[in-house]
This record gives sequence, C-alpha cells and structure tokens, in this order.
Amino acid sequence: MHEDERYGNERYEDERGGNERYEPLVGFTVGVTAARRAEEFGALLERRGARVLHAPALRTVPLADDTELLAATRAVLESAPDAVVATTAVGFRGWIEAAGGWGLGDRLTEVLRGVELLARGPKAKGAVRAAGLTETWSPASESLAGVLDRLLGEGVVGRRIAVQLHGEPAPGFVEALRGAGAEVVAVPVYRWEDPEDLAPLDRLIDTTLARGLDAVTFTSAPAAASLLRRAERRGLLPELLGALRDDVLVACVGPVTALPLEERGIGTVRPERFRLAPLVQLLCRELPAKAHASTVAGHRVEVRGHAVLVDGVPRPVPPAGMALLHALARRPGWVVSRADLLRALPGGSTDEHAVETAVARLRTALGVPHLIRTVVKRGYRLAPDTREGGPGNGAGGASAG
Repeated sequence: MHEDERYGNERYEDERGGNERYEPLVGFTVGVTAARRAEEFGALLERRGARVLHAPALRTVPLADDTELLAATRAVLESAPDAVVATTAVGFRGWIEAAGGWGLGDRLTEVLRGVELLARGPKAKGAVRAAGLTETWSPASESLAGVLDRLLGEGVVGRRIAVQLHGEPAPGFVEALRGAGAEVVAVPVYRWEDPEDLAPLDRLIDTTLARGLDAVTFTSAPAAASLLRRAERRGLLPELLGALRDDVLVACVGPVTALPLEERGIGTVRPERFRLAPLVQLLCRELPAKAHASTVAGHRVEVRGHAVLVDGVPRPVPPAGMALLHALARRPGWVVSRADLLRALPGGSTDEHAVETAVARLRTALGVPHLIRTVVKRGYRLAPDTREGGPGNGAGGASAG
C-alpha cells in the first residue's frame, strides 16, 4: 500500500462527527525511552490519541546474575548497618527476592529487623511491610531530601548506612552522608546497562533529527544519559541537542530525571507529581499549546505532527503533505515558491511535479481543498481569512486550482 493511502486511511478512535470531543494527543507522535512500565505508559498515551514510538534506552541486569548486588548483600550480612534506606518499592522487593534466590533471604530479613529502617514513601513502606518488616520512619514529602534531613539531624558520624538504589545513584544523597561522616553501603538493585538491541534507539534518534517526533519522554536519568551517549557514539550529538533544544518537547517525570538533559542546556517540562499519569496529563496540555493554529479561509486549522485539525476534526495527512503544510504555515498568506516547497519535501526529489502531486493529495486529506491556493507561475499559499489579498507578496494572481 502506498504511504499516502496508509496515512489517508488511518482512523482515530474519536472521529465520529458531531460535537464529540477528540483526544488531546491526536496527531502527535511521542517517543518513550522507558524500559520498565513502557507498555502501561504507551497505552496511556495511545488512549489520549498519541502515536507512540518506543525505544528502550536501557536494559536491566537480571537480579540473579548481578554480582554487584550479591556482593552488597553479603556486605550487609557480614557487618549489619545501623540504618537502611528503602528508596523504591520495586527495588526493595527485588532485593528481598534476589536474596531469597541466593538462599540469603531469611538472614537478610533478620538483619533488617534489627536496624533503623527508613522508607522514602508510601510505596516503599508497603514493600517493607510486605516483607514482614516495620519501617522506623517515612517522610510525608515522599522525597529522599526528607530522609537525608532526618539522618543528618540524628547525626551520622561513624554510622554504617545501607542505601537501596534502584538502577541509578541518588545524586547528592550518598555524597552528603559520606561527607557528614557516615560509612555508606550502596545496594544497587536493578542495575541498568545499554540495550542489547540498539536499533530502536537509533530509530528514535533518527526520527528526532528528522523532526518526526513532537515529544520525547524520560522516566529515569540513566535513560536520558544513555540516549545522549548513543547519539555521541554515532557522531550525532550536536544535531540531537539542537533538535531537543529547539523543536521537540522534552518531558521528564521529575527533576532528577531531567538533570543529564538540563546540564546540556535542554529545557524540560515536568509534572508536579512524579508519576506516569501526571506526565501524560502534562503532555495533553503542553503539546496542543505548541501546535500552530490559525484561521484559514474561515476555517480553524491546527497543524500537529502527523495530522491537522480542521474545525476540530482530525485529518490524517501523509508525511509529504505535512512537510508542505508546515512550510506554508510558517508564512501564512504568503506565497511559497514551488522550489522552496520541493526542498521541504522528504525524499530529495528534483521534479517540481512532485509538489503538484503532494499538494493535490494534501487538499484531499484536509477535506477543504480551497484552504491551499495556487498562485499562478509562483507557487502556493494558505488562503487568507477574510479577503483575497494577503500580506506582502501573497496578494494577487490566486486561483483555487
């Protein structure tokens, strides 16, 4: 099937006519770099109308094979810490389960029963209790900063503190404890490494460079660092940074996740609550607000990544048509020459008849052919709103052909 037919036949769940409300992410493509809970995250985005491009930036080292976790567990058993910090529910559960698989579960539980056990939030607290243990304290803020304040307030000089990590270090947390005089045992649960199959990640990078993504999402700092590292290895880091700074919305689940990106000068958006659902809600607000919207020949036209809303109705548009529409929308009412539009077309064609074909298909996709006017011997333009004469060189010589 021709790609124009494939895109032209694409249907949206809410395209039922009348005054039905369309999902806010219809027409947008969102990149998902998460490895964990990616299916759940992608489903949330798709239910809101988004097209999802999934490219895990990391893979987890299987717990049973993780020699670092085994070594840290043995260190805790050989010399019991004074305090243990449970940072995440899935990480704490994974630690207990891995210890059980090594035949060390009962010993670890017994050690943890005799120490000060701090749980970062309610989920970590639930995991602690599910293991038959009771937390000593948990901060109302659900933040590691609250745990750190508690420990430093008690005094940590000469104390041995085990910190359960989950795939990534806690920036500043371990350093602050060591700086205050504590001996810290890092327990690295679910250590992350580069994905075994790099093709999806490369595809995400290439799509970002081609401005085929409207947004890219990150749920961990290591995933963000991994994406940048892969682009650097391919010699594409400057181009990727430019795309992320200027054209693609970068959404992170929280401030820690955003650190590797912001250190490179990339602006990010983050939800107030560091969860997947609020991250989706944030995208539902931010992406439509960034879309180019204008009134063309009496119709409201909103140009999104791979679709256009005409008077609120989603109109799927093939890539060639979207390329032309973006070029025309950048100069509404002004004539854009066939040569300029040819350069905007994907594929590198040198035949200006390709522009005419793409414009014809675009008019059909939009459902309102006269939105795009032909200016004889000059090019094309978006039709003015209320009069035939537009700004600058857009006036005169127009026909609906």
